[in-house]
Amino acid sequence: MPSEPTPVLLTTDRLHLSMLPPDAAGRVLAYHQVNEEHLGPVSPARPPTFFTLMYWRTRLAQDREDFRHDVGLRLFLLPRDQPLASAPVIGTVSFTNIRRGPLQACELGYGLDFRYQGKGLMTEALRTACTYAFNAMGLHRIQANHLPENLRSAAVLRRLGFVVEGYARDFLLINGHWRDHVLTALVAPSEPPDLG
Repeated sequence: MPSEPTPVLLTTDRLHLSMLPPDAAGRVLAYHQVNEEHLGPVSPARPPTFFTLMYWRTRLAQDREDFRHDVGLRLFLLPRDQPLASAPVIGTVSFTNIRRGPLQACELGYGLDFRYQGKGLMTEALRTACTYAFNAMGLHRIQANHLPENLRSAAVLRRLGFVVEGYARDFLLINGHWRDHVLTALVAPSEPPDLG
């Protein structure tokens, strides 16, 4: 049975940013397996089943529900020069903890395959994803936090216009230790005043 069409598909010069269906679990698992040492030290604790196909089938199905219920959006980075149905996953961008009402905010998370670093791909992906979050999703504020020593992540956020808003002590439990984080945010571009 063919996959249902993706609810979100964004395109940049070199990438597709796509939600993936449960039958793409193998590609997502392969990405996480090859990047375990690269992403593990900056990631919160993962469930014991994280590196299994069953986990990713379930997670990808849940991603669609999260999007449908307007609480989150996870996109996978795929090389644009390869077919969508078989292109390898080379990164992720996620908008989580979406809050509506007067706040209209979310948390941004992202990761990139270590073999693709230093090419500007994450900046390219995040620029398009954040524009989608502001324009199509109607968000006003995107918050992103990073470890103080993660200078590469800090540089990407700075290039995109994220502003440092603070420093949180013991912010997130990573590898069994409470770690400090730099807090940054990007606010939607101001709408021109209505002069009519």
